[in-house]
Amino acid sequence: MAVKDRDRFSTATRIRLLGEQTAARVYRSQTKRQARRSRLTGRAALLALVLCSMVVALAYPIRQYVSQRAEIADMRRQKEEAAERVEELRDTKARWQDDAYAEQQIRRRLHYVMPGETGYIVVDPDAAKQSRADVAAADRPWYSNIWDGIDKADASDQ
Repeated sequence: MAVKDRDRFSTATRIRLLGEQTAARVYRSQTKRQARRSRLTGRAALLALVLCSMVVALAYPIRQYVSQRAEIADMRRQKEEAAERVEELRDTKARWQDDAYAEQQIRRRLHYVMPGETGYIVVDPDAAKQSRADVAAADRPWYSNIWDGIDKADASDQ
């Protein structure tokens, strides 16, 4: 036992213990530093910066390209619609060159008749009733017409 106590207080033993404690502290601090140290290296940061700058630099031209492609597609669609409209107008013009078609349209639209024919205009009986109701409504005050309109709207809902 005396040898152990003496060994415990010897300078060599103390230096050895101090060395072990110091080594343990250094090892602990290195592991903490490595744990705290970011995995992002300088090269990786530079690469990320270059990639971000390329994305930013190319974003506007790509957006312009996409919008111009959309405009081109829209213009093509308008061109096709215009071509269809031109064809319709050419067909209409060709029909109007035909005298029989022109005569048919004149008779139908302008109510013209050929000499010796009798022209008739058929009046819709419902339209005559509506016009009589309009004449009666003009003789009354405006607020009566409003209330009648509200009553008719309520009646149509039921």
